[in-house]
Amino acid sequence: MALNAVQKKAQQNRNTIFVEDGEILSVSEFAGDQFIMRIRAPKCAAAAEPGSFVHITCDTSLPMRRPLSIMRVGDDWIEILYKIVGQGLRLLSQKTVGTAVSVLGPIGQPFRISQERPNTLLIGGGVGIPPMIFIADWLRRDARKWQPFAILGSEIPFPFDLQQSSIAINGIDDDVSSTMPLLESWGTPTRLTSLQGYEGCHKGYVTDLADRWLSTLGADELAKVEVFACGPTPMLKAVAELATRYGLPCQVSLEEFMACAVGGCAGCAVEINTPEGAAMKRVCVDGPVFDAATVAW
Repeated sequence: MALNAVQKKAQQNRNTIFVEDGEILSVSEFAGDQFIMRIRAPKCAAAAEPGSFVHITCDTSLPMRRPLSIMRVGDDWIEILYKIVGQGLRLLSQKTVGTAVSVLGPIGQPFRISQERPNTLLIGGGVGIPPMIFIADWLRRDARKWQPFAILGSEIPFPFDLQQSSIAINGIDDDVSSTMPLLESWGTPTRLTSLQGYEGCHKGYVTDLADRWLSTLGADELAKVEVFACGPTPMLKAVAELATRYGLPCQVSLEEFMACAVGGCAGCAVEINTPEGAAMKRVCVDGPVFDAATVAW
């Protein structure tokens, strides 16, 4: 009997998604009920790529896992950033160092970074920040020449101490100077945006600052730019529209509620325009990363 498309996809995912009894190595709490957790999960860490996420058991009292983007990986660990939303993540936030947590991952189609466009524009909003950090980390470890620029936005306090950047960026006012210390230490130019008036942050949207920077580039420079984004759907739609206006390729990591996260329930399906017409695609395994131009916003 011939395999259908779902069965073929399931076979492709075999031996690429692992279930591990992870161990919490560190937990850092930040304002706004935000947490950064490092978990020992060597199989997941070895296979993860920028855009991958994990499905974590928050507590033995809850049967459903929670999907969380991977922010960084090490030799045997992964790092996640999350904000408490609901009982599951509240219970996860109460876990202490040394506690075991079940990790299912890495899951999903990653960002595909083009060597022909080395000037990557990374745009992250809220809990969409982690995949952008993962990309920046990935690029700095690559021997090829990359010139990323990250724009991160948040309407609650950022999950890090703001630092004044020493890296100048064309087209960005001097008073927009706050950056993320980790990205600054990697030499990745970064600027922050918020409507909350945080010191050194652009008071506006991430797309405002991205538009300002892109407008300073000539045709030859624009030909080297590709946009990557993750965040709330309205933000991603605005980023997609901005990329279209400048004629830039753009990949977005969509955020959707998930039950199984491995393609079985199809509860996270979204409409995607394909060469054969509109189709429902599962964010968990067909995504979460999609070509922004194909998403039916």
